[in-house]
Amino acid sequence: MNLDIIFEDQFIICVNKPNNMVVHHAYHSRNVADETSLLQLIQAEKGIKVYPIHRLDRKTSGIILLAKETIHVSKFQELFTNNEIEKTYYGVVRGFSPETKIIDSPVKGRDASIHKDALTYLKTLEQIVLEIPVKPYDCSRYSLVELKPKTGRMHQLRVHTSKISHPLIGDIKYGDKNHDLMFDENFGWKNMFLHAGHLKFKHPFSEEVLILKANFPKDWISLFEEFTWTNPNI
Repeated sequence: MNLDIIFEDQFIICVNKPNNMVVHHAYHSRNVADETSLLQLIQAEKGIKVYPIHRLDRKTSGIILLAKETIHVSKFQELFTNNEIEKTYYGVVRGFSPETKIIDSPVKGRDASIHKDALTYLKTLEQIVLEIPVKPYDCSRYSLVELKPKTGRMHQLRVHTSKISHPLIGDIKYGDKNHDLMFDENFGWKNMFLHAGHLKFKHPFSEEVLILKANFPKDWISLFEEFTWTNPNI
């Protein structure tokens, strides 16, 4: 597997994480011998140890920032804490989602007993009706959405789309298994359709405004062609 580097300087490296790859292995993980983490891939290809600045789920593809030195992590994390970084995700969801929607709903944190405020802006970009039945309906409907989270809660976008009854396709935890099965059986698309597409921020050291973009995985490219949807990254 080749590393897709989007941006690199003396402080950070920004890469395009594939679907179904962990950023790093949990302590005492049973899977360490079975799969390569993103950090291990970077070390193997670049010969450097890096440190995650923010999170990206295993099943989410796309852009992630990593620091080259631990002393620089906090300065970049402040961008997220202070909402000084614009994050844009793309998702494919079940049904016809609203044209725009502000989803302001608490999400459980890592401590499942505590809910934290969470805010997401949703915009629908494309829609399609397929003459493929998915119980209990004779056809199926899907939307391409742009998601801009203003907070950074765990699984925020996955939970928020599910809460408005438009779960992400391929999300085995919060989604709809009937639609996931249809995507797999008819098109061979097995991955979760959530992609971290853009980051925009002012570099805390160089003060350069960076607009970074991660190309879509092959399942997404296939979907855009099949559904005749416009790739929002072009």
